[in-house]
Amino acid sequence: MVKNLRDDLVLRWTYHSNAIEGNTLTLMETKVVLEGITVGGKSLREHFEAVNHVEAIGYLEDCIRQHQPLSERLIKEMHQLILTKIDNDNAGSYHKVDVLIAGASHRPPSHLQVEEEMAAFFRWYQGEAQTLHPVVRAALVHSRFVNIHPFTDGNGRTSRLLLNFELMKAGFPPVIIEVGQRLAYYQALDQAAAGDEASFVELIAEAAKRAFANYCFVLGIKAPE
Repeated sequence: MVKNLRDDLVLRWTYHSNAIEGNTLTLMETKVVLEGITVGGKSLREHFEAVNHVEAIGYLEDCIRQHQPLSERLIKEMHQLILTKIDNDNAGSYHKVDVLIAGASHRPPSHLQVEEEMAAFFRWYQGEAQTLHPVVRAALVHSRFVNIHPFTDGNGRTSRLLLNFELMKAGFPPVIIEVGQRLAYYQALDQAAAGDEASFVELIAEAAKRAFANYCFVLGIKAPE
């Protein structure tokens, strides 16, 4: 039962996280790709995005089993897995030119400030963040990381993996931001970038409730309030 739950979760997590970023594989096509079959009419990049994301989830789970803390090395290795065979030159490396977040009002810091911003991110994480409820901390890890946007590509996928890294370390089931929530998700992130983080925290809290409900339904027990 646990294996079936994990297999279903990994499939849906991979499909939705990639679909949010524009990958056109359907849920069933993603399943087929993960079984090692090529889907006609789909780009090689889309195939790699699916396979790479599952590899990154496996890496995340290994880090949790080994009780590894959130670190710059962990983030860069996770990002490298996401972009391997897609953009090897930039995989695992902070961007060296300025970038924009398409459609967002927030502008990420200059590439010259990325190292400094990430150092500040880790100071916050190792200090104030440790006093927060795990769901709040996980949500803010996601939003504050993606606002820095330290990589040329793959920031969204990486931030959603970090979100679940924090939740799973604290004993929570991983959450899935569904592609149908994309507009609300981007709007909440934009508000968080402007200093109003409440909406994004609420969005993640609701996702955590759904994650618990899914597990409890399968196990036949009452979901927590």
